[in-house]
Amino acid sequence: MTSFKPHSSHWGAFSGRVENGRLEIRPHDNDPYPSPLLGNLPAVADSPVRVRRPAVRRGWLEAAHDHAQRRGGDEFVEISWDEAEALVAAELRRVYQTHGPQSVFGGSYGWASAGRFHHAQSQIHRFLNVLGGYVRSVNTYSSGAAMVIIPHALGPYDNFDRKSVTWDAIERSTELVLAFGGMAIKNADVHGGGISTHTVRQKLGGAGQRGAHFISVSPLRDDFPAELSAEWLPLKPGTDVALMLGLAYALVSERLHDQAFLRRYTVGYDRFETYLLGEADGEPKSPEWAASICGIDPDTIRSLARKMAGSRTLITVSHSLQRADYGEQPVWMGIVLASMLGQIGLDGGGFSYSLGALGNIGNNLLAVPLPTLGQFKNPVSDYIPCARIADMLLNPGGTFEYNGHSLRYPHIRLVYWAGGNPFHHHQDINRLRAAFKRPETIIVHESAWTSTARHADIVLPATTTLERDDIGAADRDPLMIAMKRLIEPVGEARDDFDIFAGIACQLGLEEPFTEGRSSREWLAYLYETTRTALASQGHDAPDFETFWQRGELPLPTKEDQGGPARSFRLDPTANRLPTPSGKIEIFSETVEGFGYDDCKGHPRWFPAKSEVSDEVALYPFHLVCNQPHQRLHSQLDYGAFSRSKKIRDREPVRINPKDAHARGISDGDIVRLSNDRGSCLAAATLSDQLMPGVLQLATGAWFEPQDATAEKTMCVHGNPNILTRDIGTSKLAQGCTGQITRVQLERYVGPVPPVHIFDAPKFGSR
Repeated sequence: MTSFKPHSSHWGAFSGRVENGRLEIRPHDNDPYPSPLLGNLPAVADSPVRVRRPAVRRGWLEAAHDHAQRRGGDEFVEISWDEAEALVAAELRRVYQTHGPQSVFGGSYGWASAGRFHHAQSQIHRFLNVLGGYVRSVNTYSSGAAMVIIPHALGPYDNFDRKSVTWDAIERSTELVLAFGGMAIKNADVHGGGISTHTVRQKLGGAGQRGAHFISVSPLRDDFPAELSAEWLPLKPGTDVALMLGLAYALVSERLHDQAFLRRYTVGYDRFETYLLGEADGEPKSPEWAASICGIDPDTIRSLARKMAGSRTLITVSHSLQRADYGEQPVWMGIVLASMLGQIGLDGGGFSYSLGALGNIGNNLLAVPLPTLGQFKNPVSDYIPCARIADMLLNPGGTFEYNGHSLRYPHIRLVYWAGGNPFHHHQDINRLRAAFKRPETIIVHESAWTSTARHADIVLPATTTLERDDIGAADRDPLMIAMKRLIEPVGEARDDFDIFAGIACQLGLEEPFTEGRSSREWLAYLYETTRTALASQGHDAPDFETFWQRGELPLPTKEDQGGPARSFRLDPTANRLPTPSGKIEIFSETVEGFGYDDCKGHPRWFPAKSEVSDEVALYPFHLVCNQPHQRLHSQLDYGAFSRSKKIRDREPVRINPKDAHARGISDGDIVRLSNDRGSCLAAATLSDQLMPGVLQLATGAWFEPQDATAEKTMCVHGNPNILTRDIGTSKLAQGCTGQITRVQLERYVGPVPPVHIFDAPKFGSR
């Protein structure tokens, strides 16, 4: 009998083996709540949707004059690796020599591998930097607005709140968790780089047993673990800032705000209070004002404000809130509200952004560095916020504002993508389809025939994590895993490193890229960083071969001492925050100085653009496009667990029974969601877990167009990004606004188009 080998993934450590021709997966023995997403992994071994050989789109291969317009609807021709390497090398040479590195966009955005070496983003950026550089993207679709506003209010992102509130502190001290956007436990199933034990349920359960109270502010009732019996405040989508302002007003009107804390630890509160009380604009942000916007009763708002002031309160703001119009505001306002309570820096109190959004956030920090592949320095200064890729491709030379800078979009001739799927995470897919027709060449490394691969010119088959050796390790996770290959590469798939090494050889750059090391030699080299640190601290520090034989290695963590927030509270002079004032900036002179009309010097209420337009009458439903529970983003949508949650091969959309009955919709019916950007089909699931007037369709269903040649097409599979808007949160952050959109809903009548996205594409001959 074949023995199980250790491995790791973004949704958990596990071991696997091939027995009787089938891949078996077993969660890590010490994981109390292993993720069901592990059930998607076996499909990578034999799915027909795997990319098995290098392929080139016919129009590009034959240099047809209109070839770019045929992307997404053209057939592919399979070729040999020798020819593929030669084609890619020649095209890179042409573009770099003719147009320079500023004409190349190095797209790598996604969760391609949990391994420290076979990390697609590191590999492609290292490769393109060896070639001479590339246009890069900054920030993420998940946190685009927060990553810009938090540095203005608290200092560098990921330095203050993500290091200052731990699950241990919540378990022992927190009395009230007020979760704006909820805290869906499914999100804590995953973490970039791996997660060896899922403990969030245990920690929250321990706090609950001690008597902690949980309040979930969300249009979805189940945005919090059901076993914790959280109080649900169902508010109108996108109105959290109004509720926060109403709570702040109640605190001030009853003198419950901590004025001493505000004087000592913050700047600009007086300017904010002038706005809050209506002295600046004639509109007091009272509980009555807030109630008229968010739908929460004024007395409930006042009662909650008193409870917050009388409890050890932790305010959390989820990713979802800042993935919307003016997404900077709820994050900033959450910081202000926590400051008004005066609990920042107290054990289990204060503010935390995105707690529960990733499995390891809230864990103690590691005491040793992790293996990291160097990417070299990018000599090209041009960049875009990652959610502005369609803008860049459609508007070469156009200008845009970002975080105090006026920038210009470069003219991109070649897109090189590895380790991501923009047809999953980008908004307004019909607009993205048009944008993908602009570059001269698109090259993609892919393990499966995603929509991104089907819109490329050259597709190079990449291995999945199961087909290669690597080192699994992640920030805040106390276990390093020897990720041993479980299956042989499918078809002719190669590791990204080997693909880049082969192309670099064609260009005479193999030595600078590989530095003369094989993949195995790189693993041993990178491991040494962690081994040396372990040895210096007196911990167990085996050599690489011993570690590889053992299969895993415990890593030490730092003691929970409250992080930067505690240090700042104890001595704000000696431990100044890295902001211009050294304090929490409730009013930012820097942001005010940018002169933006959609993000001022302190947080404030801006109604969503769709709420002050004709969309309200045309499209009466709010569609919430949250993260799925059956997969990680769009990864392994073809896996068994993901497909088991589909209905009639389509993604389920949840509908409140009152709304469904009013439209003659029953459980399991195929429905059509639409707006002026596009439409999609989905399968109706009636649920009282969401407010009337709200629909919920998770992201991640692979985009399949009904007509790949049409300018505006319908997705027959259920990808909500055919409906979402491709606009920035504001001029400050230019983050994505894909969480909420407005749609119409109707029962679909007529023959239902079949779903073929998990079938291999048709290939033509030379």
